[in-house]
This record gives sequence, structure tokens and C-alpha cells, in this order.
Amino acid sequence: MKIGITFAGQGAQYPGMGKDLYDNYEAAKNVFDMAGGQNKQGGFWLSVAETLKQTHVTQPTVYTVTMAAYEAFLEALEKEGLKDDIEIIGYAGFSLGEYAALTAAGAIGEIKTGMEIVTKRGQMMNEAGLGPDGQPMGKMAAAMAKRPQVLEAVEEARGDGILEGVNFNSPSQTVVAGDKDAIARFMDVAKEKKIRAKELPVGTAFHSPMMIPAADKLKTVLKEAGLKAPNAKIYANVTAEDMMKDFDGKDAGEYLADIMSRQAKSPVYWEETVHHFKRDGAEILIEIGPGKTLSGLAKKTEADLKRFNIENAESLKETIEGLKALKAEQ
Repeated sequence: MKIGITFAGQGAQYPGMGKDLYDNYEAAKNVFDMAGGQNKQGGFWLSVAETLKQTHVTQPTVYTVTMAAYEAFLEALEKEGLKDDIEIIGYAGFSLGEYAALTAAGAIGEIKTGMEIVTKRGQMMNEAGLGPDGQPMGKMAAAMAKRPQVLEAVEEARGDGILEGVNFNSPSQTVVAGDKDAIARFMDVAKEKKIRAKELPVGTAFHSPMMIPAADKLKTVLKEAGLKAPNAKIYANVTAEDMMKDFDGKDAGEYLADIMSRQAKSPVYWEETVHHFKRDGAEILIEIGPGKTLSGLAKKTEADLKRFNIENAESLKETIEGLKALKAEQ
């Protein structure tokens, strides 16, 4: 069975996530114990949803839960005798999730290193989105229409502000990001053009030029993190192709620091990523981390790919049972 692994990004977090993985899987418990108090608290000890909306809290928390779920999945594959029946053809992670992909593929050597990177990334992105008065400057909105229609509305609404298409999620969904006034103009233009759009509950313009200061600082952090060439294919957010496609064989750490710092200020080509999983032979996509967002996008993009998600003990059990059933059919 040829499988693609995708890792969730920021946005689907909720209080209590990861608790039953901690209770039922030793490998997941080890990840949480390694994370220490802050990430445990941010995950399943924290009951205040509002705190989880804060970027500098969200990013390390979601990364921790995602890696715990991935390690639990590997443990379950081994225990159920399925390890030799699957071939992971590649990894991809949506925005923040790309750091989980880098960890799973060995480019980030230790989960603890990944936590340190995403904690700093969250802080830097949060700071980049604040105005001189300390208030958030940006907003994002999801538009349910074909990409050319959405980008036409973006051009019409931009004016002299920041406004870009930043997440190309599926054939029928594009997320735009920009400063508050530009997003307000976009919502008006979208309404005129009969494009269904809704503002998202985030306080900054991720993957837009607003993130340039964060990207510049992040590059320094990544250079110091000791990144290595991955041992498996990772589909990069910024190209939807193999992340190492243009690597010249010299300094993998420098090369990856450049790509991953650019990622913070550049669009995510997720629709193309799903197409490329299918192109490269994937039969199944397994989404790991909070929520089912990526599974839903995959259904809209490549409907014949089989889909599973793993965010808790129940969904992990369902995924293992589903893989067993597919094995029996072969």
C-alpha cells in the first residue's frame, strides 16, 4: 500500500487534544514528556480555548500533539504487524505542519529541536503581525471559488495595502491574507462578485509579505538548528515539489533554512501537493494532527484517494482497521 503522510497546520487546535494518545500509547507519552510543562499545558491540561488562538502558544502545542500522534501511529503499525505492508512515498505538512514533515523525514534530528524552532517561529510571526500600538494588523479570509476568480478579486481590492492569495487549498478554496483594511475591501469585492467568503479567526496575515520580518529572523534560527537532508521525499509548501529538487549537494542546512524561511512569507500550494501525491503513486493519504481539514481538502482535489486521519486514539484505531481491510483486499 502506497501512502502519503500529511501533517495538520494551525487552526484546528482544541483544548484536550492528545490526552487519550498520552494515556494509551507509550510513544506518544514520551513525546509529551519530552515537551515538558508548557506544551503539555497547551495541549490537554489547558481548558481555555482563547489561549490556544495565540500563535506563540498554538505552534509548539500543535507540533507536539502532531508528533505524538505520528509516533503513536508508528507504534501501532509495528504492534499490528502492518509495518512491512505500507510504503510511505512522501510527506507534506500544511504551513506549521511542514516542521512535523521535516522531523518525520529526519531533517530535524530531534523532536525537542523541532519544538524550539516552532516556538521561536510562533513568537516571530506573532510579533511581525503587530502594529506600533501592539494590536494585530492583519486578517485572513477563506474564499470558496475557483482560484482565478479569487485572485481577480484580490487584485481589485488590494489598493496600496497588503493583500495576497496565500493558501491554495483546493480547486474551490483559496485563502487570502492582508492588512485589515485590505481584507475589508476584499470582502466587499467578493460580495459584489458573488464569491462566498468568510473571515478566519486569526489575528495576522500568515504567508503574506507582512511576515517578511519574521522570515528574516527565522532564517537565522534555522541555520543554527543543524538541519540535515531528509531521508524521504517532502513536498515543499512553496513549490509543491520535492523539497530537495534544487539542492546542489553542498550545505543541506543552509538550503533548508532558505526554503523554510521563505515558507513563512510565501503561499502554500496545497492543491498541487495533493495532485503530486497522486501523480507519484499514492493510493492513500493519512492526515496526522488535530482536525480533519486536510482530509476534506484532499476529497475536493483527488476524490479517489483513500483518506484517513489520526488525531486521537479512536481515529488511530479506525485508521489501523482501515489499513487492515485494504490489506485483506489485495
